[in-house]
Amino acid sequence: MTLFPPPLTAPLQEVLYVSTLAPGQPVGIVASIAARARLSNVRDGITGLLVFDGQRFCQQLEGPPATLSVLLERIRADARHTAMEVLHQAPLMQRRFQRFSLAFSTLEDEDALPRMESLAGSEAMAAFEALAIDLEL
Repeated sequence: MTLFPPPLTAPLQEVLYVSTLAPGQPVGIVASIAARARLSNVRDGITGLLVFDGQRFCQQLEGPPATLSVLLERIRADARHTAMEVLHQAPLMQRRFQRFSLAFSTLEDEDALPRMESLAGSEAMAAFEALAIDLEL
């Protein structure tokens, strides 16, 4: 009997960023952004969670590093939001949101995302994970 090594798994990376809805953009645009992103993310092997408080976005994305890099540049160039700031970017051992090509939720707590903006690295990711638990996804 010949034994084969286990298949190599592609490396994963995660990114957490915050941004602000651009002036003049209707709040309703967020639902269409999420709908289109879900389709693209399925195609590109991206999963994650987007939260929106009516003014600010916070999104965690996970997937292949090269694919995430291209996606981040596309997001950064999107005129529908401003002040994009990456709070955390690191290798990831396993997906946090593997069930969702893009989970989406609104927030009632208007202070949650401004607090998130003051964090960085693993602190920011821990705060986002706590927020996600509260969303009961």
